[in-house]
Amino acid sequence: MIKVGITGGIGAGKSFVSKIFASMGIPIYNADFRAKWILQNNPILIEEIKQVFGANIYTAENKLNRLALAKIVFNDKKLLAKLNSMVHPAVAKDSDDWFVNLSRSKAYALKEAALLYETGTHEKLDKVIVVSAPREVRINRVVHRDSASRADVLARMDKQLPESDKVKLADYVIVNDGKQTIIPQIWKVHQQVIKLKAKN
Repeated sequence: MIKVGITGGIGAGKSFVSKIFASMGIPIYNADFRAKWILQNNPILIEEIKQVFGANIYTAENKLNRLALAKIVFNDKKLLAKLNSMVHPAVAKDSDDWFVNLSRSKAYALKEAALLYETGTHEKLDKVIVVSAPREVRINRVVHRDSASRADVLARMDKQLPESDKVKLADYVIVNDGKQTIIPQIWKVHQQVIKLKAKN
C-alpha cells in the first residue's frame, strides 16, 4: 500500500479535500483528531503531561483542560516544543499501527496532518499532497470559521512552515482558492497514485 500524506497551511482546506478522497473510498488517518483522542486515552502520555504541566491540567475525570494547556504553551516556545516532543511520537506510532492494520486491498491511504513537514513524519510517507490557497483567502476562512481575530490567525500561521515551502516539497499540489475546480484536481492525483501503485 502506498502511504500518502495530505497537508496544507491553516485555512487551505486540507480537511475538505480529505473528505472528498474519503467519499471515493480512500482510508483517511486524521492526525489532529487522533492526537486529541490519544491525549485522553494514552495513560503513559497523560502521566508525562501531568509531570510537566501539573496534575491539575487534567480534571478528576481525567479530561484534559485544553484551554489551560493552550494558555501555558501559547507564549512559551520551550513548553510548546516540550509538549510537541511528547505528543508527536505518540501520534506517529498510532499512525504507523493504523497503516499496518489496513486492508491490503486498498491501493493507497491518506494521512491528514497540519504539521506533516514540521514534525518530519513526511519521511515515513511515499508521497505528499499539499492543499494550497492564497494567504488572504486562508486568513478570511479561518477568521469566519473559528470566529478568530486576524492577529490570532496570523499567530497560528507563524507556527507553521510557510505554504510556499510546503508547495516546493510537495509531490502533488491541489489549489483550493475558490476559483479552480477541486474535483478534477483530486481525480488527477488519484489516478497518478493508482498508476504508481500499478508500477510497484
